[in-house]
Amino acid sequence: MHAVVFAVGNAKQSAHYYATAFGMKLVAYRGPENGSRDEAAYVLTSGGATFEFRASLRPGTDLARHVAEHGDGVIDLALDVPDVEAAYRHAVTHGARGLAEPHVLEDEHGKVVVAAIATYGETRHTLVDRSNYAGTYLPGYAPAQPLVAPPATKTGRLFQAVDHCVGNVELGKMDEWVAFYREVMGFTNMAEFIGDDIATEYSALMSKVVADGSRKVKFPLNEPAVSRKKSQIDEYLEFYGGPGVQHVALATNDILTTVDHMRAAGVEFLDTPDSYYDDPELRARIGTVRAPIEELKKRKILVDRDEDGYLLQIFTKPVQDRPTVFFELIERHGSLGFGKGNFKALFEAIEREQERRGNL
Repeated sequence: MHAVVFAVGNAKQSAHYYATAFGMKLVAYRGPENGSRDEAAYVLTSGGATFEFRASLRPGTDLARHVAEHGDGVIDLALDVPDVEAAYRHAVTHGARGLAEPHVLEDEHGKVVVAAIATYGETRHTLVDRSNYAGTYLPGYAPAQPLVAPPATKTGRLFQAVDHCVGNVELGKMDEWVAFYREVMGFTNMAEFIGDDIATEYSALMSKVVADGSRKVKFPLNEPAVSRKKSQIDEYLEFYGGPGVQHVALATNDILTTVDHMRAAGVEFLDTPDSYYDDPELRARIGTVRAPIEELKKRKILVDRDEDGYLLQIFTKPVQDRPTVFFELIERHGSLGFGKGNFKALFEAIEREQERRGNL
């Protein structure tokens, strides 16, 4: 992942929130002071994870329209590629809709080649080659000083990478987009969750995961399934106004410390009932993990084990007023999965929040 790019109503305030609550470091800025007349952008990093927050400075721009229609959300999952020209030509030849032909951006720090293609909804993939660039982010962005002191952790950060990005699409469209990533992007099918795997008494969805060959870029794709009540996917599609990125999973090496810092900074996490942790079947299935089960219970962190190892995970509540984008924290110990054993507990927690909002 090169960067996760967000369209927001107020980029300065978003930057401060993610610096304060997520422990991210402001590294670059673009705005009127360096030639950007219509929008401001703040770039923050945490280890290898990069977020960019873009906001329109005036009404009438496409960015302002996007925020008005969808609220704050992800507009671009930008990818590092070794050859932008070849990647773009392959993509459009195999059916992608091109948004920007390959072109060069340059300043005193060197050159960057970029292009862009469309994916689900109004989301795009910008293809980026920074191999000949020594600047902080991209040409046109000025280096910026951190907004707040780094978190008081051993590494000075709360997470070190983007683990995966989840997209929600309309009913009947999941397989179409799985085929898109296979044929256009050269991705492979990594996992599939359907039927009882991913349903509760009230709501259901279907999910398939596509990934690049290195497994460093993973995109689960969800669609709603017929159920008794409104699923989390239906709620997202309604309030976002169409398909888009539902959540971003962030990889951490110390989920307990990360959760403690983020919760103290005001981040709200989904609740998990104590009965989840007291279930003898769960304790037998997960075996020994690095954190005592009572410590996980205190923080409401979920745990799952598969044939490759185990993982610890927790999900935030939506981080904006609309019940759309949220985040996952994940600590992996061998497991390459997505917490299949936790799906029921997770979806029931989401349903409790939907019911509180009157959207179940």
